[in-house]
Amino acid sequence: MSDEVILTCAISGGHNNQARHPDYPVTPEHIARDCIECARAGAAIAHIHVRDPETGMRSGDPALFREVVERIRDSGSEVLINLTTSEGARFAPGEVDASVGGPGTTLVQPLDRLHHVEELRPDICTLDVGTFNFGETIFVNTPAHLRIMAQRIRELGVKPEIEVFEPGHIMFAHKLIEEGLIDGAPMFQLCLGIPHAAPATPEVFNVMKGLLPADANWSAFGISRMEFSIVAQAASTGGNCRVGLEDNLYLDKGKFATNLELVERAVRIIREVGREPATPAQAAKRLGIER
Repeated sequence: MSDEVILTCAISGGHNNQARHPDYPVTPEHIARDCIECARAGAAIAHIHVRDPETGMRSGDPALFREVVERIRDSGSEVLINLTTSEGARFAPGEVDASVGGPGTTLVQPLDRLHHVEELRPDICTLDVGTFNFGETIFVNTPAHLRIMAQRIRELGVKPEIEVFEPGHIMFAHKLIEEGLIDGAPMFQLCLGIPHAAPATPEVFNVMKGLLPADANWSAFGISRMEFSIVAQAASTGGNCRVGLEDNLYLDKGKFATNLELVERAVRIIREVGREPATPAQAAKRLGIER
């Protein structure tokens, strides 16, 4: 077990939580500022979604990703940049014709989900390796689309963060690795507590951890009130951790958090179990990322 824990901060996410929090990161300036502050506090990776500054709604606009990434890079921050590729994966069957997407559908072709990755070449981008019920829509990631995305991410030299929401997703990730679509030691994120997917319990955590490849670099997060218990379980069993307003809006019951506060508490937990937060340089070396 490495002494260092690679801590990720997921700044804002793709959920429409902005109306539920008094100071939710919406603008590129605010998102970038939180990335930089959290890196100073101990986060080695910033996981980034963007939002329409006018409406606060999630967005896949490459120009917004560009502004966030440029602000981080111009600041001199060494934080590893991890861009989501999840926008464009939701499907809701139409009420009249179920084969036609209804309200809430964002489904696009797989390479259209990578335009910002093509342009900005982040250190890391996500690869969600399965389909599941996500709220009231379906989060669609078919095997054919995932192979197309994995191949292109590999060609771009970007490290894929394999996000898994069910045990079966890990089994398909094994298939992608066997097919040579993912290079080097794979990077996994165990996503726990999402409604209608794997719950954030110690038992499910252990099952999913046990299915990972032996050489995997892995991290885990739990949403809402399970955020810090999963930090403790992951950090104490050799894994890495993720926190952030994407996953949890509160520091304590009834007290809204900032991304900085969530990172600071995660760092304290990591140190309580006898480990230290990794620097971006240490994280890059372990993940096989050349900068």
